Amino acid sequence: MASGRELALAVVQMRCGGDAADNLDRAEILVRRAAGAGARLILLQELFETPYFCQDQAGENLRLAREADGHPTLDRFSALAAELGVVLPISFFERANMARYNAIAIIDADGRRLGVYRKSHIPDGPGYREKFHFNPGDTGFRVWETAVGRIGVAICWDQWFPEAARAMALRGAEVLLYPTAIGSEPQDPSLDSRAHWRRVMQGHAAANLLPLAAANRIGVERGAESEITFYGQSFITDETGAVVADLADAVDEVALHRFDLAAIAEARDSWGLFRDRRPELYDVLLTQDGRDR
Repeated sequence: MASGRELALAVVQMRCGGDAADNLDRAEILVRRAAGAGARLILLQELFETPYFCQDQAGENLRLAREADGHPTLDRFSALAAELGVVLPISFFERANMARYNAIAIIDADGRRLGVYRKSHIPDGPGYREKFHFNPGDTGFRVWETAVGRIGVAICWDQWFPEAARAMALRGAEVLLYPTAIGSEPQDPSLDSRAHWRRVMQGHAAANLLPLAAANRIGVERGAESEITFYGQSFITDETGAVVADLADAVDEVALHRFDLAAIAEARDSWGLFRDRRPELYDVLLTQDGRDR
């Protein structure tokens, strides 16, 4: 079996308060902790600069969006990535002329920005009013060649769609990453999605034979009319979907796991899952109603 391409992957989870400077300082401390433990690819959660502002459909929230060029948070974490020699996908609220996106910038280990992915699937429901805040992403599902390998990154609600994971796998991703913000459901406190949330992503890992990581926020955050308890539970799976590292529901912390990407690639090839695909039969996936085109 091939060996020798190690990936040290870490996920970070933390609570986010109303002071952006404090949130960014806390994120940097945890990134440094992960790098100190040997991580070379470090995933932070979705929109960690602020509380999850999408609880409220308020116009003032739209003013939080900023252009990617010259964005101070991206500048700060680009410098940090270069200093530590780590790859950092950084979530931010992007403004592009009249459009606004839930976006993530991919920062390589030398501090260069390789590009931006814009969240494709935009949810809307009690406490999660994202359609008010974000345009649907227009980048398509992308994969980046980084210092640590080819990474595919999607965002939160994207994680429920197997098509997104498959698209990144087909483009050559060697690991799948999902920064996220998910917790309780304000309209029904009895709903608990955390096990389902994990299992669907474990399935993406297993179906594509790729390691996968999800980083989620923690803590109680209150909007004008609702309250969400974000449940953390950030985790890393191996290429079979087995959880190999995870975190609890109320700690600012880091989890890390090491993978041999060459050995995983050999195992993926041996299964023949991509050899035996039948894309000519999948036209139904291009429809909304499942009817033949």
